[in-house]
Amino acid sequence: MSAAIAAAAAAAVVCNSTGSSRNGNHHQQLQQVTSSPPPLPPPLPSLPLSRYESQKRRDWNTFGQYLRNHRPPLALSRCSGAHVLEFLRYLDQFGKTKVHNQTCPFFGHPHPPAPCPCPLKQAWGSLDALIGRLRAAFEENGGLPETNPFGARAVRLYLREVRDAQAKARGIAYEKKKRKKPQQQQQQQQLQSSNDYNNQIQQGGSAAGRVGDRRGGFVERNMASRGIVNMGNFSILN
Repeated sequence: MSAAIAAAAAAAVVCNSTGSSRNGNHHQQLQQVTSSPPPLPPPLPSLPLSRYESQKRRDWNTFGQYLRNHRPPLALSRCSGAHVLEFLRYLDQFGKTKVHNQTCPFFGHPHPPAPCPCPLKQAWGSLDALIGRLRAAFEENGGLPETNPFGARAVRLYLREVRDAQAKARGIAYEKKKRKKPQQQQQQQQLQSSNDYNNQIQQGGSAAGRVGDRRGGFVERNMASRGIVNMGNFSILN
């Protein structure tokens, strides 16, 4: 009898230990489920870059590669207008614009009839647009406007010299559009609005005249049908 009681007690202990272990495992699983962070949402599709932004990124990467290949390597923080001029002269070897020398017989000829050994260089318009993109990229990447090497005075003078030299060598006049002042724009808008108003008045007057002619013709025909003849200020009934 005592042996049966002992066996029953041992079975109860085993059951309790098994149940507690199951409860412990279930509790750990719940903790893992509740403690795990929620899944991240899928990333939003990035909008395609515009042509200007893509070109600006390529130009910035090209300038960065030029600084890394510089001897000695040059940090962006130590870059000055002189280094920008070196970069522009370096790009001339990849140019596709024929710039005639002063000794060339085709100097100043916009359409040379024959080939010549004059060098190929970067066109002024390409360099001017390049500097504009690099100037914007420098400030977008943490640079200060007052320390922007692409806006240095030496760079502006160099671009002006290139423009004038290429204009003489190629016989092409570069005319840059001047920005209109706000006052001039306002005057032009006022003049345009007054012209539009006068045109509307003229159109309205001509339309009213046509309507009056039609009504007058109708009245005259009506009077003629009724036998009334108009003589000056008198109306005579036939």
